[in-house]
Amino acid sequence: MSRLRLPGAIDAHVHGRDPGFPDKEDFGSLTAAARAGGVTTVLDMPNNVPAPWSGELLAAKAAAVEPRARVDFGLWGLLRSSSTEAQVRELAAAGAIGFKAYLGYSYRPSLGTVTYGLDPGDEPPPSYDTLDRLGPALAEAGLPVAVHAEDPEELLAAARPVATYADLLASRPAEAEAVAIRRCAGVARRHGFHLHVVHLASAAGVEAVRAARAAGTRMSVEVTPNHLWLAADDYERVGPFMKMFPLVRTEEDRSALRSALLAGEIDTIGTDHAPHTGFDKDRPLAEAHAGSPGVQWLYVAAFEFARRFGGDPLLAVKWVADNPARIFGLAPNGEVEVDDAAVTRVGEGALSRQPRSALDGLEFGFRVVAVHAPERGRWVRPAVRPA
Repeated sequence: MSRLRLPGAIDAHVHGRDPGFPDKEDFGSLTAAARAGGVTTVLDMPNNVPAPWSGELLAAKAAAVEPRARVDFGLWGLLRSSSTEAQVRELAAAGAIGFKAYLGYSYRPSLGTVTYGLDPGDEPPPSYDTLDRLGPALAEAGLPVAVHAEDPEELLAAARPVATYADLLASRPAEAEAVAIRRCAGVARRHGFHLHVVHLASAAGVEAVRAARAAGTRMSVEVTPNHLWLAADDYERVGPFMKMFPLVRTEEDRSALRSALLAGEIDTIGTDHAPHTGFDKDRPLAEAHAGSPGVQWLYVAAFEFARRFGGDPLLAVKWVADNPARIFGLAPNGEVEVDDAAVTRVGEGALSRQPRSALDGLEFGFRVVAVHAPERGRWVRPAVRPA
């Protein structure tokens, strides 16, 4: 057995569902799965209940989940369309790892969280104008501003009944991602804040990132293992567990993402770990909830990609440890031992409350065999303002 001793990974994009959705996941099951996969720090997105849109709610969330945490964790703060500059400063002072704006996702006061769609009484989603209005405070905070980059107007124009995966692709065109990146980048450039594009999914999105950077936008970019390893043709095998937003797209899109990662145009790999119950997923395609768990398989999926396509498995350390630490101003948390002659079959020994994932059945030629990090996780804040 050949063992590599490496820094613990940082998954900067997880949905722990805690507090609020314990049937989907809680911080105990989330962080047990993370630890088993060599992820020793997770950064949790703000769509739990109540969503942390204020400093007080952020601190309350940390207090609620810390007793169950088996790895370190950071917390994203939510940007609502009603957010104020004072609330942005408050979230930064409270220890937010960054700010998340869900373009196209409303805030439902009756639930206290983010929801897809817009019902009477909901607060409209944050918009480009929201980011523009908050721009000075976001720049002052010096923290990454993450966006779910799908333009709502493009999605509305493409809406149609969905019976097949081809229908689903047509209903969420790649241009929606490109438009959102271009417009968010323009706002970020105007105010000088750090834009963080999560789960980049398309060749059009890659081109939009290139143009934004060439124009001087300060930005970082993430891709998920799902978008690196899967393409639309896999839906026939995987079924509704492959449904996620943004969608897994064509072979051409996957090729563009792979090339951009290897070229350094994509900075990090994060899972967008988003578990749902079996009832939520085992439904007709139009009704199935979007999202897949994945935190347990982050490191091995990155190692396999680095070895197979980059020629050096240690490239994975840059994508899942070094770059996230730099972007989010974090110190390393422990080390992991990886056997580079063993095999991990995705799905076997899954510890998430939803054990099935979009990558189930894939085999990666690495296995995490030991984790050298504290058994109790801590709430971590940026040690330094990100560069």
